[in-house]
Amino acid sequence: MEQESVETLYQKSSDIMKQKSGERTLLASVLLSSPGPIVMGVSLYFGRSSTQLADFIRRTAELVAIIASWIVYRILHKRSETEAANCELDSIHKNKLERIANLFVGAAMCLSGLVMIFIALFSSGNEKGNVIPGLVIAVLGVITNSWFWLRYSKLNREKPNVILAAQSKLYFAKSLVDTCVTIALIFVAVAPASQATLYVDLGGSIVVAIYLIINGVRQVRQR
Repeated sequence: MEQESVETLYQKSSDIMKQKSGERTLLASVLLSSPGPIVMGVSLYFGRSSTQLADFIRRTAELVAIIASWIVYRILHKRSETEAANCELDSIHKNKLERIANLFVGAAMCLSGLVMIFIALFSSGNEKGNVIPGLVIAVLGVITNSWFWLRYSKLNREKPNVILAAQSKLYFAKSLVDTCVTIALIFVAVAPASQATLYVDLGGSIVVAIYLIINGVRQVRQR
């Protein structure tokens, strides 16, 4: 009995540590994602690439989704630490909160995709200006988002969690999107007046938008 009790306490301690690790990772996501929309908005003053503008809108929507996920995770984390009452009611409320977090993530991806398609189809072919600031942000995004994707995947494997699983999917999509944006902006920076650059710029927006919408719909429909 004593050994079983020790093992139980160790398991509870391990679960608490993993929950706190997940919360810290979510908070880090919020803090590191917050400057993105601001910097991208400033960079739009110097460059008018449709991919760059779409990227600004995408980052803003994703930031809202990440903040919502962090808030829900904190609520559930505090409830699990302080409550042990009605398990069935607790489970129903927990599922509702997790569903809300999933809806925010899925809606952010779908909204970003729809806006990107609109911009790609109706933007003009004027001079793109200086897209270097946006390119630097996109490259940093590839590195940072890839790390968060691996981090959330690891946390979810160690202790399966709906919110962490959703963040893993979101950051995988973000890393792919940033890769696509990087490629498009490289073409714009190297040959801004080329007709091929126009197609790459607009094509990059459309490809990213389709990917976001498909994954956003899957996330919203997920139970």
